[in-house]
Amino acid sequence: MSQFDPSLATEACIQCPIRHRAVCASCEGDEIDRLAAMKSYRSWHAGETIVMEGAPLPFVGSVVTGCATLTRTMEDGRMQMVGLLMPSDFVGRPGRAAAAYEVVAATDLTLCLFKRDAFERMLRDTPHVGQRLLEMSLDELDAARDWMLVLGRKTAREKVATLLANILRRASTDTHPLRAELPLTREAMATYLGLTIETVSRQITGLRKAGLIALEGRRGIACPDLSALLIEAGDDEDGRLID
Repeated sequence: MSQFDPSLATEACIQCPIRHRAVCASCEGDEIDRLAAMKSYRSWHAGETIVMEGAPLPFVGSVVTGCATLTRTMEDGRMQMVGLLMPSDFVGRPGRAAAAYEVVAATDLTLCLFKRDAFERMLRDTPHVGQRLLEMSLDELDAARDWMLVLGRKTAREKVATLLANILRRASTDTHPLRAELPLTREAMATYLGLTIETVSRQITGLRKAGLIALEGRRGIACPDLSALLIEAGDDEDGRLID
C-alpha cells in the first residue's frame, strides 16, 4: 500500500471530480462538512491488493481516480472477476465487517475513505447519505443483472463492444471523439468476459477495422460514435439490450 498523500486532504469537497456522482452527491451544508471532517485519502499502485476476500474491512469509501477489480475465489482455487470499480463507485458495505470480494487496483487508484463505524453512525443521522447509498446499490444491482445478459446471451464481439462502451461512458474525457484509458489488460478483459485472450484481441482488431474504435498507445482508446459502438454491442443508446 502506498503512503497517504496529505495534500489531498486539504481539497474542498465541492472541488472533488466525483462530487456530483458519489455517495455524498445529495449532501449540503452541515452534512458535507461532517463528511469532509471524516474523510481521508489513500492511494494504491496498479496491481496492489486493497483488501483480500474475507479480510476485515475497517473502512468504506469512493473511488476518486483509477479503477479496481472485484474478484471471488472458489474453494478449488478458481477465480472469477465479478466487477469493476470506476470513479464514484462505492467500496465496502455498511454493516458488513469483512470484504465480500478481493479488491485489487487495476490502475493507480485513489480512494476517499471513511472509517466504517463513523460512516454507519452518519447513515443513522443523515437521510441524504442513506438515500444516495440506496440509489447507488439499486443501480449496482441493475448493472449486475444487465451483465448477466452480457455473459449469457451476447456474442464475443458484442461482449467486447459492451465492455469498451461501458468504460468509455464512465471514464472518458469530455472530448470528441470520446477517449479513455483501458483499465484492464487484454488478459484481464478475457477473464472478465469469459473469453480467451486471442478472442478478445481478434474482436478489438475487428472493431478497429470497422472504424468503431481507434487504439492510441498501449492502453488508449477513442470512439468517434458511441451510438454505433452500442449498436454493435447489441444495445440501444441508453445501454439497454436490443430485442
